[in-house]
Amino acid sequence: MVITRETDYALRILRILLDDDLHTVGEIASAEMIPQPFAYKIIKKLSKAGIIQVVRGAAGGCRLAADLSQRSLYDLMMDMGEKSSLSSCMEPDYMCSWKENHGGCTIHCQLAAIQSKLDQELQAHSLWHILTGGH
Repeated sequence: MVITRETDYALRILRILLDDDLHTVGEIASAEMIPQPFAYKIIKKLSKAGIIQVVRGAAGGCRLAADLSQRSLYDLMMDMGEKSSLSSCMEPDYMCSWKENHGGCTIHCQLAAIQSKLDQELQAHSLWHILTGGH
């Protein structure tokens, strides 16, 4: 499991919005070195998730709308549409022919335990802490 470029860019967008000011997409893209088309796409997802507010119009832009101390890295990954699964067999709709033919699978059981710990770790880190180092 790897944090995708989209989630990395989302973190960068949130970083610039920490000052609570209104920032244009162009300003964000330039300051955080994000291609502008990606910035628009990610801002749309962040807005849909309620993390940022988009103000339309000539004097518009984006600003934070959520308390980042209450949102985890796991939450952001889910908002970006990522899957945190170590393996495809961790997905709820995965059809495992081995499991069907042999009953249980020790590999799946071990990966599920690791997956649970990984999810807990991702949920334990707030976006605020990640973006500010806890300050």
